[in-house]
Order: sequence, then structure tokens, then C-alpha cells
Amino acid sequence: MRHRQTDGSLDLTQLRTFLAVYRSGSITAGASRVGLSQPTVTTQLQALERQLGGPLFERLPRGVTPTPAAHDLAARVAPPLDALESIAGGSAADVTTPEPPVLLGGPAELLATLVLPKVAPLIHDGVRLIVSTGLADDLLADLRVGKLDLVLSTIRPRGRTVLSEPLADEEFILVAAPDLAARIDLDRLRASDLTGVPLISYAPDLPILRRYWRHVFETRLEAEPALVIPDLRAVLAAVAAGAGISVLPSYLCARELTAGTLIPLLRPADSPINTVYLARRVGGPTRPHTDLVHARLLEAAETWRTCVD
Repeated sequence: MRHRQTDGSLDLTQLRTFLAVYRSGSITAGASRVGLSQPTVTTQLQALERQLGGPLFERLPRGVTPTPAAHDLAARVAPPLDALESIAGGSAADVTTPEPPVLLGGPAELLATLVLPKVAPLIHDGVRLIVSTGLADDLLADLRVGKLDLVLSTIRPRGRTVLSEPLADEEFILVAAPDLAARIDLDRLRASDLTGVPLISYAPDLPILRRYWRHVFETRLEAEPALVIPDLRAVLAAVAAGAGISVLPSYLCARELTAGTLIPLLRPADSPINTVYLARRVGGPTRPHTDLVHARLLEAAETWRTCVD
């Protein structure tokens, strides 16, 4: 949306209200966040939209969704508003309202398997969590504009607005159920002859499998998956049931490898790995509960090691 030129500057209070609604995803939650009534928030948003010359949100049955103009505005105003709130020490409403939930994002499998068992006990200390899953690029974009507080990312975040630190490495292992593993000719596998060996993948283009073949076998994998499931936990279940072979992160299949319900087909000296980063925004208001979750994740990372035993 092209912003209409106005004679006056944008109202700081309206921008703060806009950002609260943008980050919370609803007018009601945004109103609570800034300590205003819902009608007042609606009036402020309407005034801001008139000044900018177009809508900022699309109203949904539950909540609102930002327009492209809202994404653009949030990217421009979030850093200075957060810095201002940090310097001022928060608003008067912050004193009486509960601390907002910690907005945590990351890959669904990593969150379910490693992260939530470690941070869930913080709920008994009064911490509230709202967890989002998705692709790393999308989650990092949400982090930069304040829609998330912390992100676990398998790609290294870039840019001055985000701080990140490596948490742990995830090793990738080529696995199969024991009965199927006993029938696989490893020499043919190394030659990418997959006749009679179904491939299980979380995406049609075999991203993890192709990377493994390129890294370990130094060849391009040319094959079609027999089964595509967009969840690595479901891929794990299908492989354990004998449907085919796949490449899985070590943390996800550690229990099955220990129990013998999955077999590593190869143990290369140099397996492909991903580094998991913990990212947070630079600046912004102080959030003790976010700091608690951040510290708990750093502590937990000391026990997260690649499953090579």
C-alpha cells in the first residue's frame, strides 16, 4: 500500500496501540496489552488507517490478520517503540497487568521432543507460553517485528536486530526398521540404486535425503518418495513400521535407536549436521519471563548432544 502524505506526524499512542494489536493478533488482546478499552483501540486504529490511507488489518471471525501495509509499518516502528519503552521502564499499565505470555517459535518436532519438556515446568512459576511452529525464515521475520520473543532456528539468523547463539548440533542418520535393514544391499544404496527401497520424506523434493546423499555419498539423489508426510514425527513412525527408509535428526530417533526398533544403515565418520540457534530481538522492553525461558533453554542445551552412541 502506498502511504498517503499527511500534514501531521503519526500519533505515538496510536502506533503503540497498533503494535499491540499486530503482535497479539486480536483487538481484544491488544487492548488488554495497552490497558485500553476495546472501543478506544478500534477508534485509534481507524484514525491511523485514515491517516495512512488504507486498512491495516482484516477482521476475522476470531481476531485480525495484518495487511501488507501493517507488516511494513510494524517493521518500521517496532524497533524505536521498543527502545523507547525499554528506556522509559514500561507504562503504568505494566504495573497492574500480568506479564504477557512468552511467544516462542521453532520447528514442531524440536519443540515437542526437546524444548517443551524443559520449559513446561516454568508454568508453575507463573510463566505463560504461546508456542508457534513453522519455517525458520517465517519465524525469524515474526521475531524481528515483535510477534515472537524467542525463536529456535536451524538457520543462522542475520541482521543487527537479532541476537543469536548456538544451542546444539543435530546429527542426521539414515535409518530403517530391522527387517527392512536386513534386506538392503548397502553397496547398491551407495550407488543410489534404490530398487525395492521406498523413501519416506517430509517434503516431495526430499530435502534431508538429498542433503545426506550429497554429503555422505557425494552424489545427487534422483528418486521419488514413496510416502510424503509433512511432520518428521510421522516420518519416524512410518519408518519404524517398516514402510521404508529415511534420514532423521538424531534427537528425534534416539529412543528408537536405543531400543533397536530402528537401525542406522550407515555410521559415516562425517555425518551431516544442523546447528540449532536460539534467537531473540535486540532491545525491546525487559521481560523477566522471557529471560527465564531463555536461561532455561541455555541450561537445557548443556544436556542436548548429538546421538552418536
